[in-house]
This record gives sequence, C-alpha cells and structure tokens, in this order.
Amino acid sequence: LNIIDLPIWLTVILTLVLLDIGIYGQHLASHKWKWLWQLHKIHHTDQEFDVTTAVRFHPLEIMISMCYKVLLIYFIGANPLAVIAFEIILSSCALFNHSNVRIPLSIDKIVRLILVTPDMHRVHHSVIKSETDSNYGFSISIWDRLFATYTAQPRDGHDNMEIGLTEYRHKKNVRLQRLLLMPFNRRT
Repeated sequence: LNIIDLPIWLTVILTLVLLDIGIYGQHLASHKWKWLWQLHKIHHTDQEFDVTTAVRFHPLEIMISMCYKVLLIYFIGANPLAVIAFEIILSSCALFNHSNVRIPLSIDKIVRLILVTPDMHRVHHSVIKSETDSNYGFSISIWDRLFATYTAQPRDGHDNMEIGLTEYRHKKNVRLQRLLLMPFNRRT
C-alpha cells in the first residue's frame, strides 16, 4: 500500500481490513496445522469463558503471532497509524469477544452481521469439534461467512454448551506447568 498513491483515509481502511483478514487466516491456520494447534489449544483448555480466556496463550504462540504480524505489516505496506489502531481494535475485540456479556438476541443478530459478538465467538470455544472449527473472526464477522466457517448458534444452546476441550476436563491437566509443557508432550 505504501507504493501506491492513495488518500490516507483509504490506506488506513485497507490496512485495517487486510490486517483483519490476515488475523482470521492466522487463527484458521492455528486450528488446521497440527504444530500450531499444539500451541493454540492451550487457549481452548479454559472451561470458563470470560475475559481471562482472551489472554490465555502459550508464550511461543504469542511470539509466532508477533512475527507473523510483522511480516504481514511489511508485505502489505501497512500505514503505521492504522497498525496502531488495528492493535488497539484487535486487543479490545479479543477482550470483548471473550467476555461473558450477554447482548439481547435481537441486537446481537444485527451486530454480528458486521462485527464479532461474544455469543458468536463463544461457539468457537465449544467442546464440539465442528463448533470449535468455526467462527475464527476477531473483529469483522464477514470472513466467517465468506469462507464458510460460520456457525450461528451452538447445537446445545449457549446455556447448555460445554466450553473447553474434552480431553482437558480434569483440573490437573490445566495447571500452568502442564499448559506450558503441553506443546512438547507427544501424547497431546
């Protein structure tokens, strides 16, 4: 974008959109590529869906994510102000989407046409694999519809759905030391 003569407002919008689809792609890859899943599944071991889930990541996954974003920023020639805005938006959306805030269904249905809502992202944290493998978006919800990864509601409803991963239901399996070593354990 920095080699094309575009108005600044357009480079900001394009940067935000391209970074958002890039993060969608990274999240999808974190579920589909086994070596990334070994790191990312730590985020999914949380059995309580709340804002703390938004920061539950393996340090190695965070480092890989940072390197990926640096490359993405470089290759798209991102506007520096838009990068700062994107990081603020991404962090805010991650906290909001992992919150246990209940938006009235009538409003949620409208908002999620464009933006990811907590109910929409909560489906992604279901123990049911087909639901875990859906709703990868963080900010803009359009990517999930466009790439056929959207699930509107959990099979068992939000009140009855189980959160987390079936194989990590026991408390001893989700202690900090085990979580940090989990990606290096051949049995997981």
